[in-house]
Amino acid sequence: MDSAHTQAQALVDAAQLKAATILAAATADGEAAAQSESRMRSARVRRQAHEAVLTTRNALRLQLQGQVRESALALRTDERYPTLLDRLTERSRMLLGPDTTVTESPDGGVIAEAGSRRVDFSLPTLAAGTLDRMAPEVDGLWSR
Repeated sequence: MDSAHTQAQALVDAAQLKAATILAAATADGEAAAQSESRMRSARVRRQAHEAVLTTRNALRLQLQGQVRESALALRTDERYPTLLDRLTERSRMLLGPDTTVTESPDGGVIAEAGSRRVDFSLPTLAAGTLDRMAPEVDGLWSR
């Protein structure tokens, strides 16, 4: 009877060891799955946050471009506008030559042509070019 009791105890011990091994493996698998899900969720949230930042930056950049364009167009009503036109015309002829045809742009500023060469000194183009050259400073506005 001792032998049966020993065998039964050995079977119970083996079953408990097997159950503990299965439980440990299941726990490890569950923890790994949870960590994986957590990393995926974290990456998704970071990506969504980054997209929101980019969308906001783009909206601000477009708003700034619109304001710069409107400010440039408003120069047409400034008392110094005729002097600006003279200077743009002079600059156009300096770049393209004395036989350059210079016309005032409907948006303000001038468009100059000499043969196949053309210079666009319209106010919106000048404003956009200035804003483009200021890109590092403008981009710095969003990263503060």
